[in-house]
Parts: sequence; structure tokens; C-alpha cells
Amino acid sequence: MRADSGWRPWLLVGGTLMVLVALIVSGIAPYDRATWMLEVVPAAIALPILWLTRRRFPLTPLVYIGIFLHALVLIYGGAYTYARVPLGFELQEWFDLARNPYDRIGHFFQGFVPALVAREILIRGAFVRGRWMREFLVICVVLAISASYELLEWAVAMFAAGGAVDFLGTQGDPWDTQSDMFLALVGAIFALVTLTGWQDRQIRGLTGAG
Repeated sequence: MRADSGWRPWLLVGGTLMVLVALIVSGIAPYDRATWMLEVVPAAIALPILWLTRRRFPLTPLVYIGIFLHALVLIYGGAYTYARVPLGFELQEWFDLARNPYDRIGHFFQGFVPALVAREILIRGAFVRGRWMREFLVICVVLAISASYELLEWAVAMFAAGGAVDFLGTQGDPWDTQSDMFLALVGAIFALVTLTGWQDRQIRGLTGAG
């Protein structure tokens, strides 16, 4: 039996309960119901996937924690809409910024966490050889996810017209799409630079590889 096999299920249970509570609380009276639903969909999709794959493909604790934190970021932003998140206004005041920066945090996480997930899948599935090619593909995956999300925002804007303003959260920035993708890229690179060693050790402990 691997050393983490006893407590890893408790991490999944605890994280799931935390996210479910956040979903319930945030859904009681969100600023805009439609925007809340659009923002929390990724978290609602991720939870059942984590449970369905917990035996066949359990993830490292680092990735589980990252996914749960990312879910909380999405839920918090969905409750207020990203342009109105109170924490963002605090940061705007502290750093004398021109806009509420909470959506920047969200897009940083959109690169940071998927990078760890993609990297773990590529390593454990042995889909590619060579560290540099693997890290390059991780960044490609992150940018593809970010671009897909921006296309989704564009589709919502086309369909909902003025009603999509809260979901887009551009706050008048004509370069918002490019900034969002750049921050996802920064998040991915930051994850690769700071956490690969930690993740590698956890993968070895999980798979029993030497």
C-alpha cells in the first residue's frame, strides 16, 4: 500500500465539500444569475470527473489542491461578477490600479492549474519523451484552453449582446483578450518553474516509480 493511500481520499472528500458549500452559498443571491452559472460550470464539471477517476487515475495532492483552489476562484468571481469582486477592489486600492484586477487572478489560475494537470497526464501516460518537449506541450495545452475560453466569451457576447458585459468583465480594456491569454501563459510558466520538482516527487510516490 502506498504511503498516501490512506489520506488521499480525505483530501478529495474535504475539497469536494468545501467547493459544494461555496457553490451553495454563492448561488443563494449572486449578482447576476446567468453570469454565476457560466462562471461556475467548470467547477461543477470538474467535481464528478475527479470522483469518477479517483481509482483508475488518482491525481497527486498538489493537483487536487490546485483544482479546488481554482474552483473557489471561479465561484467567488461568479458570485459578484469579476469586475465587482470585493477582494479585487481592495487590491485596486492597495496598488492604485485603474481597474478591478480579480479577473487577472482568475486567468493566471487558468494557466497555473491546467499546466499542472496537463503535465501530470503527459508524464503518467508517457505520451511524450523529453522534458523540454513535454513542457512545451503543456504550455500549448494551456494556451489552447485559454483561447477556447476567449472564443466562448466571444460566442456569449454575440448571443447575449449587452447581457454579456458582466460575463466578459473587460472593464473597457480593448486588449482584455490578449491580457487574459498572456496571464494564463504566465501562470503556466510560473507553475512549471516553481512546482515541477514537488510534482515529480508526488508522482513517484503515487505510482511507485523509482
